[in-house]
Amino acid sequence: MGKELILEIGTEEIPARFLPPVLNEIKEIAKRELEENRITFGDIISMATPRRIVLCVIDVSEKQLDTKMQILGPPKKDAFNSDGSPTKAALGFAKSQNVDVSEIRVVKTEKGEYAAIEKEIKGEDSKKVLANVLPRIILSLSFPKTMRWADLDIRFARPIHWIVALLGGEVIEFELGNVKSGNKTFGHRFMAPGPIEVKDFNSYKESLRKAYVIVDPEERRSIIQKEIDTLAREVGGEILKDEELLETNTFLVEYPVALRGKFSDEYLSLPKEVLVNAMKEHQKYFSVVDKNGNILPYFIAISNTRARDMSVVVTGNERVLKARLADAKFFYEDDKKYPLEKRVERLKGIIFQSKLGSIYDKVLRIEALSEFIAERVHPELKSIIKRAAYLCKADLVTQMVGEFPKLQGIMGREYALLHGESRDVADAIREHYLPVYAGDMLPATDAGAIIGIADRMDSIVGIFGVGEAPTGAADPYGLRRAALGIIYILLDKKYRLSIKELVERSIELFNGRIERPANVVKNEVIEFIKMRQKFHLLSQGLSTDITDAVLEASYNDIYDASERVKALSGFKNREDFLEIVTAFKRVINMVQNANPAEIGKEIVKKDLREEAEKKLFEAYTSLSERMDYFIERRDYESALLELVKIKGPVDAFFNTVLVMCDDLALRGNRLALLRELSKVFLRIADFSRIVT
Repeated sequence: MGKELILEIGTEEIPARFLPPVLNEIKEIAKRELEENRITFGDIISMATPRRIVLCVIDVSEKQLDTKMQILGPPKKDAFNSDGSPTKAALGFAKSQNVDVSEIRVVKTEKGEYAAIEKEIKGEDSKKVLANVLPRIILSLSFPKTMRWADLDIRFARPIHWIVALLGGEVIEFELGNVKSGNKTFGHRFMAPGPIEVKDFNSYKESLRKAYVIVDPEERRSIIQKEIDTLAREVGGEILKDEELLETNTFLVEYPVALRGKFSDEYLSLPKEVLVNAMKEHQKYFSVVDKNGNILPYFIAISNTRARDMSVVVTGNERVLKARLADAKFFYEDDKKYPLEKRVERLKGIIFQSKLGSIYDKVLRIEALSEFIAERVHPELKSIIKRAAYLCKADLVTQMVGEFPKLQGIMGREYALLHGESRDVADAIREHYLPVYAGDMLPATDAGAIIGIADRMDSIVGIFGVGEAPTGAADPYGLRRAALGIIYILLDKKYRLSIKELVERSIELFNGRIERPANVVKNEVIEFIKMRQKFHLLSQGLSTDITDAVLEASYNDIYDASERVKALSGFKNREDFLEIVTAFKRVINMVQNANPAEIGKEIVKKDLREEAEKKLFEAYTSLSERMDYFIERRDYESALLELVKIKGPVDAFFNTVLVMCDDLALRGNRLALLRELSKVFLRIADFSRIVT
């Protein structure tokens, strides 16, 4: 039975959004460190509050595992004479390792043969090893932002004030910055700030609970959910579901106390989204709705302290929200005076990117690119799309969006309807921003989807065009998210759209603002989008080799590529799948190994001499026609079944026909036949990339 390891990092309040990722990260780092240091262990538990990050590892071994290590010495030629006797170099090596020279062995390495010894390394006490491991775990944690404090060289999310480090109840002694590890934690900052001695994990949690700290975030989440549901039911409503807000509040407090406040009915005249946004974004309040989803004049807040008189706290929160809603009502009423159309010109004063012009310039490009897309997928919607595209960014210069940026698009829709725009136009203005994040809703309308694609493509092409593409560490314009947005929309709407044509048209619309060669920008943008789609496909559990086989064969239609990957993934388990791969590899290998200059420009039917090559040509012609039929209908399963049928003619061809014959005309014609046949395969995938 091992011992219990407890690590608590006590800090100033860490921002709520920093903490959820850390819960998994600290477990992964601890697991890696313990394994690398040969310390066995059981379950790993992580918890966090705004003022502490906690790690508990069960059943930690008291000592490291013993191990054997191979230590290399001098090369064999330097270690031994021709008669096999050890040289001075070998004797010196043995002495330095405190072993007899007879224990030296010769081992083969990538660099040649070397003298070596195998040494048994005894495991040290885990407590001693952990004194070095735990500081590394702490400093390995990553945060969106870190800070330094005092004159220390270390960085963390917030200043560290205490560290609890125990193994089996005994302190693991180390120092980090100006803090020494110990066995004392601290309770709630206001309600029980005193020190608490830690003995084991269970008593640690219970002691903190008595000191008004709920360490387990899942327990805090459960408490919050239960309390807000109860308070909402008391006024005949229910909580507007918002998992993001629930998680934020969970990591904002150590001891959650829910309270309900009220606001004046006069603010119910504001659009629902305005009320929800004002309560959520600035105050982290939950909205209360009726059974039909209509906002009720209540809010529920989560306090980190149970005051003697909670009514005072409620009154304070009501006063703050009243001011926020009064501002929103003023902005809304004032904004309504001016239709969106009259605001578009003001977009000239907002810079999109210094080299790419203003948001107004971007709107004109979006309008033109949206029309280009509409021509190909929904020409009947051109007038709606043109109008919505022209107005899609106008709400950026409203006071409401200036105060509540997350309402962009939402307010555009509201103001469009107020000033007589059609619902189709208004919905497209709102929806072109969707999806905002992974898993968000997608545009319901085709107009919103098309404008959304155009907007995102304009951003990607423009930023690549001025040489500011995303790096591994930074993506300030959110281009990865934009590319995924395009992919999600195209897959949802099943549009057959040429990415190459779309990128080329987008480049043209920049009218010389793009500094880099157009062809380079086009290729980089297409590759960027392709890599995002690969990421998306792999995240769905599809295999790397199938995904690569499809995306590297041909890439111009996002929906088509996705369908081919799915079809090929399902087909891979069939017994005859290997036949397709084998046939393709025989064909492509012959073409790739040939001198390109020797391959005929086209197949000359009269130069087909052998019966097998004539039959292969007939099979190729028939296959090509049937593949056109099935691919046009996206019936990839049938297309794959057609490819299976070519196996026999291909085998007969290679078994009886000498491709690389002396007659250059015949050779060129046969290679041309194989090249054209390989192109048929490549319409589905590059089967040579598939692992069999």
